[in-house]
Amino acid sequence: MFTPVRSRIRTAALALSAITALALGTTATTGAAAVPAPALAKQGPTSVAYVEVNNNSMLNVGKYTLANGGSNVFDVAVIFAANINYNTSTKAATLYFNENVQRVLDNAATQIRPLQQKGIKVVLSVLGNHQGAGFANFPSQQAASTFAKQLSDTVAKYGLDGIDFDDEYADYGNNGTGQPNASSFVYLVSALRANMPDKIISLYNIGPAASRLSYGGVDVSSKFDYAWNPYYGTWQVPGIALPKSKLSPAAVQIGGTSQSTAASLARRTVSEGYGVYLTYNLDGADRSADVSAFTRELYGSDAHYTP
Repeated sequence: MFTPVRSRIRTAALALSAITALALGTTATTGAAAVPAPALAKQGPTSVAYVEVNNNSMLNVGKYTLANGGSNVFDVAVIFAANINYNTSTKAATLYFNENVQRVLDNAATQIRPLQQKGIKVVLSVLGNHQGAGFANFPSQQAASTFAKQLSDTVAKYGLDGIDFDDEYADYGNNGTGQPNASSFVYLVSALRANMPDKIISLYNIGPAASRLSYGGVDVSSKFDYAWNPYYGTWQVPGIALPKSKLSPAAVQIGGTSQSTAASLARRTVSEGYGVYLTYNLDGADRSADVSAFTRELYGSDAHYTP
């Protein structure tokens, strides 16, 4: 049985001591998303890079290009991670940023815009924080819609390209919260898609929310742009009704998954016609050998690292 390498010892998920929940709704925009430069044409799957911003810079994502043609290796950069917290006074879920995530957002001009100017999309991952609040236990449609607005307001405020859902570490039931229900995630995703019709919504295919995509005749599967396997070093097709072009059955931890496995998973991605390749934990070292292991299979080119 595979264990998600996302035990990702996350200060983001455990930083309960500095709760500064986001008060959104009336905040002014601090910077619109940069207009991307025309990206060099690249044929092949969409490559995704999660970055643990407690330890690493988002700018690392933009340091890899294909030796043949100079295109970006990575198409989507994921800020890991904001949290869904629980306010025991108001008995409501609230969006929370630890100091490292907040620093990235506050410095969007230097941490996010340079990637967007290269044509790389930047999305914010959100996951549980051991407080009982999660995507699958909103007690009402209104509660789900309220949290969806916090998410979409954040995307607008900081000029982001979307939201990634990761239903881990919620610890459903803590603080008197409810257990997962059938309607919660459907209400949340529906409201978020209505709020931001042209932005990315992606699913890290794990947790109670990932298996609760249909309620009351509404199936939100088609509202996602991407879904991916959460178990690094393995092949597992996400159980969501999306076309192959939007799915990543392959998942690798850069520096943690062997180069031979990364290459094999990339080869299978291409041979079986899937359109996404997921990577996690891109750090500040020169990982061009690890990255080249999969870019050779995905794009027919080595990866070049520029410090």
